[in-house]
Amino acid sequence: MKKVWMTSMIKWLVLPMFLVSVVCSMPAATKAEESLNLNVDAAILIDAETGKILYEKNSETALGIASMTKMMTEYLLFEAIAEGKVTWDQQYNVTEYTYKISQDRRLSNVPLREDGSYSIQELYEAMAIYSANAATIAIAETIAGTEDNFIKLMNEKAAEMGLEGYKFVNSSGLNNEDLQGMHPASTNASDENVMPAKSVAILAYYLMKDFPEVLETTKIPKKIFREGTSDAIEMSNWNWMLPGLVYEYEGVDGLKTGTTEFAGHSFTATAQKNGMRVISVVMKAVGADGKGSYKARFDATRALLDYGFSQFSKEEIVPAGFKIPKQATLKVEKGKEDTVAIAVKEPISMIIKTNEKELYKPVFTPTKETLEAAIKKDTVVGKVHLEKSEGTDYGYITDQAAETDIVTTEAVERSSWISLMFQGIGKFFGNLWNSTTDFIGGLF
Repeated sequence: MKKVWMTSMIKWLVLPMFLVSVVCSMPAATKAEESLNLNVDAAILIDAETGKILYEKNSETALGIASMTKMMTEYLLFEAIAEGKVTWDQQYNVTEYTYKISQDRRLSNVPLREDGSYSIQELYEAMAIYSANAATIAIAETIAGTEDNFIKLMNEKAAEMGLEGYKFVNSSGLNNEDLQGMHPASTNASDENVMPAKSVAILAYYLMKDFPEVLETTKIPKKIFREGTSDAIEMSNWNWMLPGLVYEYEGVDGLKTGTTEFAGHSFTATAQKNGMRVISVVMKAVGADGKGSYKARFDATRALLDYGFSQFSKEEIVPAGFKIPKQATLKVEKGKEDTVAIAVKEPISMIIKTNEKELYKPVFTPTKETLEAAIKKDTVVGKVHLEKSEGTDYGYITDQAAETDIVTTEAVERSSWISLMFQGIGKFFGNLWNSTTDFIGGLF
């Protein structure tokens, strides 16, 4: 009885100590991630350079995206400009559709004159800075003739980018109910654009990667539309985290807010600090009272950006010239040397949690197990990529991964014909001897 009592006491003493040990041994970054407590339906944070996912929450569920839609319209505009299909100084003549929508001041708009003509440049600035909806529709009509044709381009480009769970029904992100019965004919009257947070991040990633000049406009906090004319109107950027605005955050220079009753308060942000740039997406943010608000989306974004910049840093994990342990050479056939030295050609740097550098190990995948001479120096013989030995690794928003080439660090000449002959003879008798010993061994 005494022995059972003692055993029970030891268990009760040891168990709390064990639990304390487990909790204290949790990586600090993991605790920081869990303490975010984002009041959003979905969120994601990525490295803008590589697309590496740093944090995600419910990122693959399709939700309303509202005016974050305009990032796709911006992409297609930049693409049309690059292909020479549209020019910045090209004039747009206002249609009945864009005129009527522009007069609805319940929506974000710059009023357009019924008989007015506007440059694509000023319409683009109204879209990117002030989220002007009629200006966005005007750009769609310029590129594709009609908004109906334009949404086909949007959906095609989304497929090309590898987005998932998307549905574009208009160019602006409004609910079709706000389009006064003039919504694209191929869509329903109450439709609204949807996309998962992960796909929104991919869209933002490609927009900034292919057309980085977009940030020159999205970073403008205020601008006068048609300055110096009777139509002048101040456009205040809806991204209130820009320098000088109410929720300013160091390094923020884009990208796009979105607000409708269906989508709630959402925001795709990008910021650069400490030598790294990140992209964050928060969708349907709410405050402590459970209600959506501008403050809620900017608070959630601030928490995500703080987490990214405090918990992650860009680290060189594999230096140039690094030799893979237990794989410093490859076998060589028909060469003056039996092996050739190999090493990493370019270094691998990656955004990682600051306390997890030692968890990433290089893994070598050779093109061939054995090479045939002659072999030149700097011949690519395979790839090396990084794998995390433990803990959470969300991967990348695209198929790319952190990897680099493995190359030969020396040349190996081909053996002369007489040397190759003797090598062949030696190999023949070596194989013959092995076969004979195997046969004799089999008898016994």
